[in-house]
Formats: sequence, C-alpha cells, structure tokens
Amino acid sequence: MSLLPNLPSGAADAGADSRLILLLDWLRPQGVVDADSARPASADASFRRYFRFDVLPAHQAAHGATLVAMDAPPERENVPAFLQVDAMLAEAGVHVPAIVAQDVERGFLLLSDLGSTTYLQALNHDNAAALYAQALHALVKFQQSSQAGVLPEFDRAFMLREMNLFPEWYIGKHLNAELTEAQSAELQKVFDTIIGHCLPQPQVYMHRDFHSRNLMLVDDNNPGVIDFQDAVYGPVTYDAASLLRDCYVQWDEELVLDWVIRYWQHAKSAGVPVHKDFDAFYKDFEYMALQRHLKVLGLFCRLNYRDGKDVYLGDLPIVMDYVRKTANRYRDLKPLIKLLDALENRQPAVGYTF
Repeated sequence: MSLLPNLPSGAADAGADSRLILLLDWLRPQGVVDADSARPASADASFRRYFRFDVLPAHQAAHGATLVAMDAPPERENVPAFLQVDAMLAEAGVHVPAIVAQDVERGFLLLSDLGSTTYLQALNHDNAAALYAQALHALVKFQQSSQAGVLPEFDRAFMLREMNLFPEWYIGKHLNAELTEAQSAELQKVFDTIIGHCLPQPQVYMHRDFHSRNLMLVDDNNPGVIDFQDAVYGPVTYDAASLLRDCYVQWDEELVLDWVIRYWQHAKSAGVPVHKDFDAFYKDFEYMALQRHLKVLGLFCRLNYRDGKDVYLGDLPIVMDYVRKTANRYRDLKPLIKLLDALENRQPAVGYTF
C-alpha cells in the first residue's frame, strides 16, 4: 500500500493531476469541506486514493472536524460495490464510513473519517487480546447477516485463480524459476487439496481483507472497518484466518490458537455455521489461511514487479513462514515443502506430520 505523493494545497497547484482537479471541483460547490485543505489520508494497493479535508465550521456539528474523499476511477474500481457492502456492514452493526456525498459516475465519494490509526499501528502485547476480541465480534455480526445470492461467490475457479498468482509471480518473477512438468503437477495437486478443504466449508459473507491495515482504532464501536468493496460469499474461516494469520504482524502460535478458540466459541453461540468440532474447524482454518498466503505471495510480488510498489517485498518472510509451518503439519501438503526447498536450495526440515 504505497504512500501517496505529497499533495499540493489546492487545484491551482495540482498540475497534471486531472482526477484531483475534478475531485476538488466536485467538492467546492457542496460547501461542506475546505477544498484547499486536501492532504493524503491513507495508502492503498489499488487504484483508489484517499484525501482528508477540513470540514467548514458550519458543518462540523454534523460531520466532525474532518472528512475523507475517495477517488476511485470508475474504469478501474467498482464504486457501486463499495456502496453496497458499506450499507450491508452498517446494517449489520459494523462501524464503517458513512456516505456524506457521492458521484458514482465519476468515482468520487465523500466519507466520514474513521481516523488515521490502524490496528497495525496500535497493536501491542498489552492490548492485542482486547482489540482482536472487538474485531472478531464485528466479524461475527457481519457473518450473522449472511444470505446466499447477494455477493459474488468465492468458488473453486476464484480460489484457483488467486493461488495461480504464486507460480506466476512468486516463482516465475521473484525467484526467476521455471517449474518442471512434474513440479507443476505436484503443485496443482496441492492446490486441489487446499480447495478440497476450503470449498465444502459453510458459506458466509467474506470481507476478504479483514486484517490489521483495514481495521481502524476508533472511539466508539471499535473497530472501524475499511477496504471492504471486494467482499464475497465464501468459506466461514476466511476472514478469521486473514485477521489472525495476518500478513503484516505475527503472533505466537499459542496466542493465535487461543484467539481462534474464542472466535469459534462466539461464532457458534451466535449461530454462525462453524464446524461443531473445534479440531475440524481449526484444520479448515489452517487450509484456508494457506490458500490466502499462497495468493498473497504472488500478489505482493505482482505489486512490486508490475506496479512498482516494493514495500510489500518486506512482508514476504512472514507470509512464507506461515506457509512453511502450515504445510509442514500435514502429510498431503508435504509436496509444497519439497518444492519450496528445491526452489530455495534448502535442506528438508524434520518435523511432525498429521
């Protein structure tokens, strides 16, 4: 999520940034914010940009001191999906940005400001248990509201398309390696095994990026949830795996196991369709996390090599550590360890297999 460049104060200084000029021209007649107060509000891995504005005094009672404008080029971003999921989350009682103004055709939204402190910035060993409990409580609210046929399905083709980023961008581009036919066949078997554990899981609403960079520390109804426009309908363990096996912050496995148990107990008591047996649920959680992490290895490399966003390469070691630890625990995932060892010239590790 590369940082936005320094932003000039006002359209006259905006130079060739035609989208910013259009955004400011849209905001000025509304008389809600000071258009000359624009500054970067956050970073993003997509084509969206966010700018924070000071609210004019006459509107501060209604909107607070600041609002955030989203610039989402309509040919690149799905603004209607953002509005749809924002409304769904709000209806479920999850804290999301309120829509103050919108121009869907041009890809502009004016949103309430959830602040600038992410979970990633706020988390420490003293507050982690409380913050994760609040996040998982919000997740259960969203999952409780799930209905089939509302959001796109996270189906077999979707999962496979994501995991195929791994051989294309991590192996092919990052490692500059080419798989043999036998290695490709073994990797495909691993993918099929992962999908075989993920696809049959009970289906609920999925945020898809429910992690520490997309949760905001707020004063009321914590956390504030952002970056939800890619929500789908899919496996019940996905968002919990995204949060507790976070690609940006890693915790001791004993802590994570405790948080997974607490989520499972809460979800089960709330009527979310989790597996009644925790051991089976945890195995589902592990395979789902692995699907996501293989996708992320490829995605982070694509962000670097295609989009010039090299900051993500620094997160690869955490993600690979998750992949290796999970694959080492299960016999049917051992071919993945063998492949990684061959690609990285490593000696096989000795460990326990289930």
